[in-house]
Amino acid sequence: MMNNNDRKKNVLMFPWLGHGHISPFLELSKKLSNTNLFNIHLCSTPANLESIEKTLRNTSGNIRLVELHLPPLPELPPHLHTTNGLPLHLMPTLKQAFDMSSSSFSKILNTLKPDLLIYDLIQPWAAAAAAAAGIPSVVFITTSTTMASTMFHLYLHSSTGVEFPFPSIYFRSYECVHISEILESSANGRKDKDRVMECVDRSSSIVLVKSFKEIEGKYGDYLSVLTGKKVVPVGPLVVDPFLDTKQNSIIQWLDTKAIGSTVFVSFGSEYFLSNPDIEEIAYGLEMSKVNFIWVLRFPKGERKIRVQEALPLGFLERVSKRGLVVEGWAPQTKILGHKSVGGFVSHCGWSSLMEAMKFGVPIIAMPMHLDQPVNARLVTEVGVGMEVVREADGQLRRETVAAVVRRVVVGRLGEGVRKKAKKMSVDLKVKGEVEIDGVVEELLQLCGGGGGGGGGGGGVEKTKSGTFAMDGVVDELLQFCGGGGGGGCGGHGGGGGCCCAVESEV
Repeated sequence: MMNNNDRKKNVLMFPWLGHGHISPFLELSKKLSNTNLFNIHLCSTPANLESIEKTLRNTSGNIRLVELHLPPLPELPPHLHTTNGLPLHLMPTLKQAFDMSSSSFSKILNTLKPDLLIYDLIQPWAAAAAAAAGIPSVVFITTSTTMASTMFHLYLHSSTGVEFPFPSIYFRSYECVHISEILESSANGRKDKDRVMECVDRSSSIVLVKSFKEIEGKYGDYLSVLTGKKVVPVGPLVVDPFLDTKQNSIIQWLDTKAIGSTVFVSFGSEYFLSNPDIEEIAYGLEMSKVNFIWVLRFPKGERKIRVQEALPLGFLERVSKRGLVVEGWAPQTKILGHKSVGGFVSHCGWSSLMEAMKFGVPIIAMPMHLDQPVNARLVTEVGVGMEVVREADGQLRRETVAAVVRRVVVGRLGEGVRKKAKKMSVDLKVKGEVEIDGVVEELLQLCGGGGGGGGGGGGVEKTKSGTFAMDGVVDELLQFCGGGGGGGCGGHGGGGGCCCAVESEV
């Protein structure tokens, strides 16, 4: 593939400040850099770049890191300029500080003068700055395409009575509050949904998605219809296994376990389990009789909690021969790629699911909030995992945790899931590098074409005030959710006009 101007194109990558966003931006950066057609600049805060720099030391490629300094706010010191370990109540403050850095980002943009900006879903001001400078820009959606199409459907059709066309994707009654959270969450006077819609609207003719057609093809097609943009999958973008020397003990522990006998339990870097969830998961793992590694995380900046305090009395002693509890961090890809691991208890963050699929590890889905319920339904639809379904009040039950863990890892009924997970791993290895070729072609065309950063694409309508026409959506959703009992958001066939359908059997 030849560069049409025989010159490497300069691309500025600008993710949101969460690890689940930065990681796919970094992996895409590596793939683009390895084509030898692009010079990559990745922009983030020093709090994030410190860890990125460590991972780049052992990789080849031409990726330069660019510091973005957020303005100082009293309750948000520089080491909290990241979502990793950030207490949940400070998330709006972080978004506010991020918005306040827009002028600093504009200076970076004008200094680097890249041929292309690839930006995230929460900073429309970045695309606006690129357009003002005559730089084309493209949004990169790092959540699942299924979730993106689900939410865009809600944004555009919840109040019109048009049902989501894929009944296998739905929300349970206890999850409806999270839909309201997604639709109504705001910071610095702007709702997240308006940010997302504007970011996609400002994107040039394409939208990049972290996905591949074999799993999410139909959802990508629907997203294209909703946005009026060409949806271009970039592949799974799974991080290569990296082992910190301090974590050798975990792998050594795994080496002592039988093939496929152990579950890895982790809920991402941005979600912290409630005390009731910790208790039910602990007892569930104990009851399952299955080996496990459990990564427990606690928010930064709060009272230091000892692992022993968070877990049931005597738990660590009772499971000492088959359970390992790790605080803070563990080499996830290295663990998932280990022959002893036969299951992954996951919150269903998209990056974690892609990693599990790459390594052929069946998923025990335990979604918490945001995009995770949708991702859990997708995992079940594809057949590479099973879900731990909560009680009607949203509470976990230890007996259910134990039953699903045993079924997926060692049970006869989980044999089909284990086979499909292994097959998915083989398919991903075959298809893994195919998607990036199409991405490169699209990006080179944009770099060669110049021009501003997007504008209109059909499918997204704005009101005269400039906000997206969403009046009444949340009220309707809350009415559906407020029916009590097993009602939820309209059911699968009852004219609810919202994709927030509720499974009748839990």
